[in-house]
Amino acid sequence: MRGRRERNLSSALPLTPGRDLKVKRHRKGGEDEYCSNDPWYRGGIFAAGLYVHERIYISAPLCAIIVAITSGMNPLSAIVESFLPGTGDYLAQWFGLFMLGALFGKIMETSGAAASIAHSVTRLIGANNACLAVILATSLMTYGGISLFVVVFVMYPFAVGLFQEADLPKRLLPGCIATGAFSFTAIALPGSPQNQNVLPTTYFGTTPTAAPVLGLIVAAYILVASVLYMNWRAKQAKARLEHFVPNEKDLAIMESNKNQQLPNIAASLLPLLVVICTIIFVGWDTMVCLLIGILMAIVLFFPRLKGNFKETINQGALNSTAAIMNTSLTVGMGAVIKASAAFTIITEAIDKLSQGNGLIYEFISINVLAGVTGSASGGLSIALTTLSDRLLATGINPEILHRVAAISANGLDSMPWCGAVMTMFAVCGLTHKDSYKDVAVVNIAITMSGAVLAIVLGSMGVC
Repeated sequence: MRGRRERNLSSALPLTPGRDLKVKRHRKGGEDEYCSNDPWYRGGIFAAGLYVHERIYISAPLCAIIVAITSGMNPLSAIVESFLPGTGDYLAQWFGLFMLGALFGKIMETSGAAASIAHSVTRLIGANNACLAVILATSLMTYGGISLFVVVFVMYPFAVGLFQEADLPKRLLPGCIATGAFSFTAIALPGSPQNQNVLPTTYFGTTPTAAPVLGLIVAAYILVASVLYMNWRAKQAKARLEHFVPNEKDLAIMESNKNQQLPNIAASLLPLLVVICTIIFVGWDTMVCLLIGILMAIVLFFPRLKGNFKETINQGALNSTAAIMNTSLTVGMGAVIKASAAFTIITEAIDKLSQGNGLIYEFISINVLAGVTGSASGGLSIALTTLSDRLLATGINPEILHRVAAISANGLDSMPWCGAVMTMFAVCGLTHKDSYKDVAVVNIAITMSGAVLAIVLGSMGVC
């Protein structure tokens, strides 16, 4: 199997500190019974704080050194034998997927095709169903392979106009965008080209369409529950006589939208449909499908791209580099933790919580890592690098393992320090105080309950 390494079946997953995001505070609590007297515990906590406060390019290797020292490891050996190979292996294996996904998203954004899709879907459903319209528009673009960060930037201008027409407070927007862009389309819908759904294929020998029935059931549950919740929140706002209050940026955006000339909706949808259909019905490699989508988008929209084609390609490549390096360095950090003495402590703790159930073990492990790193793909990658052989040895259907892993990656990844969440709030001009409650409900509570549903169905053999 591609990219697989020899791993000890008795091992569990490493616990690694977070990512290159700044947070204002850390959770405090009592000492853990497993590691309160372990020097790695004290050093690891310090490393975690440093890791989430500083740039990842500096903090990741520095934290690896701190963990090595406090674990009694040779720091130089930890870097050379664990950190660098872990970082390099992940970079080599997944650079192509990150690159093509970012390029596809940037081309669709620059050409106006993504905006055309957003505009058409939101207008079709209408202001009477504003929350549903925003959710479905973002879902369609995400499922079609457009990067979630691009989706956020593209979707906001049209969502603002729709919320103004519906006279709903803007604070509800992040919950709707997060539902469509960050949750069921990326993790549960079979065939999704997003990283969370593609990463498990290497470790379990599956395809992006793994466990289609299980995935569709969980996706439907997350969608329905999230729409009901956001509609309830909208009704609450109406009852409290809350209104849409735009800022100067919003007014400028809405005025700009009036004069914007967008490409034909049929042409705009075609690259997305080609990517989805070639993955699901033809079964080609995801990177091949994205490349076809890129080429089709260039051909269809070249007149719109030719003025800044070079800039578009360069920016797309730059975006992919930042994303892949963040995740790769996080995985490298995880490799050092895996080699440390604390690994056994973590194994025992997770085994105790899961009570020998492989799917529960998978759910806990991935969610913890995704939460600590603030990244679904980062947490998933670290976990599966260590965990996949152990899970396969349980005899559980690999397709079920794939689907539960992908769904488990979304949940605690949406903690306040998550990069995607912070970017979305910045784009919307809102704060955690304004809107994080809704994001937490749809992306943590509902998504994690969807993972529990997946575990129950998977245990019953639903695939």
